[in-house]
Amino acid sequence: MFKTTFRRISPNDREEFIKMSKEFYSSEAVLSDIDPNFHENAFDELMRSDEYLVCYIFESGSDIVGYGLLNKMFTHEVGGLTVWIEELYVRDGFRGRGIGGQFLRFVESEIPAKRYRLETEPENEGAWALYSRHGYSRLGYDQMYKDIQP
Repeated sequence: MFKTTFRRISPNDREEFIKMSKEFYSSEAVLSDIDPNFHENAFDELMRSDEYLVCYIFESGSDIVGYGLLNKMFTHEVGGLTVWIEELYVRDGFRGRGIGGQFLRFVESEIPAKRYRLETEPENEGAWALYSRHGYSRLGYDQMYKDIQP
């Protein structure tokens, strides 16, 4: 198995986090890109507190190979903490080496919760296979949203 370590993001990771976040949001893993300022906003929130967001940097030797962004919330329907795996990104050249699965196991061991939740694009067959292998099931309902513009 490919040796990967996971560590909490630090102020020194700003440039690399923003670069990877932009890579993630320009990939086929998401429906569309986001406002460029949102990458900075997320990093600033990560440095402010871990109340809502937690981020882990994936390293192999001296290489930064990806990151995982988690969102924590109490959900009534499960009666406790839900950890939303909001972003799980492994860079090109490092995919298919078990890093995603290692991170899912790491999250479950480090952040005990009643539910771990994530989403993926229907066409992302690799992600579906990975998540299914690790015990994730389809929820069975669609999501709706409303953006509030300033």
